Amino acid sequence: MSSAGEKDSKGSNSPGERDGGHVLGATRTYSRDNDSAEANKAALGPQPVDPLDAASKQWDFSDIDEKKLRRKIDFRLIPFLSLLYLLSFLDRSAIGNARLFHLEDELGMRGTQYNVAASIFYFSYAFFEVPSNVLLKRLTPSKWFGTITMLVGVCMLAQGVVTNYAGLLGARFALGVAEAGLFPGAQLLLSGWYPRKSFGLRSAIFFSAATVSGAFGGLLAVGLSKIRAGEYSEENDAWRWIFIVIGLATFVAGVSAFWLCADFPDTAKFLTPKERAWVVANLQADSQYSAAGESFTWRNFWKGWADIKTWVAALAYMGVDGPLYAFSVFTPTIIKSLGSYDSIESNLLSVPIYVFACIVTVAVGFLADRYGRRALINLILIVVGIIGYAILIGVDPRQTPGASYFGIYLAAAGIYPLIANTIALTGSHIEGTYKRGVVMGVVISWGNINGAATSQVYLPRQSPRYQMGHGIIILYLGIGWISSALYLYLIKRANAQRERGECSEIILDHMPESEAVPAAEEARAKAIADVRAQGGGLRNRWKAIKMQLHMESGMTYASVDEAKRLRGDDYSGHRYSY
Repeated sequence: MSSAGEKDSKGSNSPGERDGGHVLGATRTYSRDNDSAEANKAALGPQPVDPLDAASKQWDFSDIDEKKLRRKIDFRLIPFLSLLYLLSFLDRSAIGNARLFHLEDELGMRGTQYNVAASIFYFSYAFFEVPSNVLLKRLTPSKWFGTITMLVGVCMLAQGVVTNYAGLLGARFALGVAEAGLFPGAQLLLSGWYPRKSFGLRSAIFFSAATVSGAFGGLLAVGLSKIRAGEYSEENDAWRWIFIVIGLATFVAGVSAFWLCADFPDTAKFLTPKERAWVVANLQADSQYSAAGESFTWRNFWKGWADIKTWVAALAYMGVDGPLYAFSVFTPTIIKSLGSYDSIESNLLSVPIYVFACIVTVAVGFLADRYGRRALINLILIVVGIIGYAILIGVDPRQTPGASYFGIYLAAAGIYPLIANTIALTGSHIEGTYKRGVVMGVVISWGNINGAATSQVYLPRQSPRYQMGHGIIILYLGIGWISSALYLYLIKRANAQRERGECSEIILDHMPESEAVPAAEEARAKAIADVRAQGGGLRNRWKAIKMQLHMESGMTYASVDEAKRLRGDDYSGHRYSY
């Protein structure tokens, strides 16, 4: 009998050596006399990869060109997912551009009704994100993304043909339901393909579609506002064509997703069986023990909710995501307040800001993947964003429009890069597909529900300085800074405890597996019963719950593999990255 900390003190579960998340030393070749069986498998389509098939090196990976395979995966995943997200972000933020082309006048909106219409989207959007991530794994990404993207297109078309304020509210609420699954689902899918040292850049490129949509959305709105056709041929109907055309494009993209969107690596149709096995082995070498596939259990679902790091991560993400949505919806309006700009000029002046944000987002993703220090990047760039909003508060845009315009650039640099960076910091090292799905869903949904609040902070009567709105965004960024620092402390403490052997499991490696498995189950059941028998109120009840979820140290397992499978990132050999 030994502790898992003794058997795997550095967290390596690689089939070969580990270096930067890549599988090395995978050159041992085992004979495979089942060519005909493999041919039959190929005829049946992609089969889930047996984790032992990858981890025990029953494949010879020596002939795989890693860079070529990475490019193959990148080109299949990133461009299409980015296109879907570009359309998604155009869909949700189109209302900001439509506002500049008589939306409020045409629907008879007064006072804060626009703010309510902009924010109602986030309530349904946030509520459905966690269930969507669970359904994504069970239904496959290609089917799920295709279905919800088509529904998003329908909701956008509905916004373009509404005739009153109530209809706009209903369409915006339905849009939130339909869009809820794309962003957290795409992040979950990407994290299921890439090791931690490769995930950040891909996440940043994917999210940069939001910045492209900001630039593209302004130009597109200007062009679409010129359409005069059919029933909507009046100048006051210009806003409708923004919704209608974007909605049609989104619907077409949804149909194509059934064929163009990739699934998780264990069943990916565009890879050969050996390539799928290599991807799985590579992920398992990066402590993604569930990369070969994982069955749904309520234990894995509730582990995400019970982890304190989930809630600290949610606060960190809230601190940058709330400002993001305020920025994307109100930037054209804020720019309009800088001088005597009409609606078209305001949209065009927003384009360079989003181009700049896109460049910074991708650069930060690249640097974070290469050098790490994601938490430190958060702490630095949040300060940059705070300085930007302090400038916006401190100067009168009518007297010094140049300074205010510069402040918007700083604000963009302190918000946009941190969306992908925070997700990579808080989600990529969570082990277990379903737990990671819950964690990412909770983190992203909590950030997005704050979009409902930040959509209300820029009130028309405070134009042109919007000091209260800018002040609230600074408050959000401060919460993001404090929470990022706390998250860094928690994961560094957890790593240090594991290095000291304080979180080790008891492994029954001296017993045959047939005896070890029931013996380990009996030992865990007895340990839980003993804690419950002690009484002690909420503290012991919570400890018993964590033991049932395999989140407590010192518990008994039949093997290291069983400990990894049941404990996930709570396993003593797992190390968090930051």
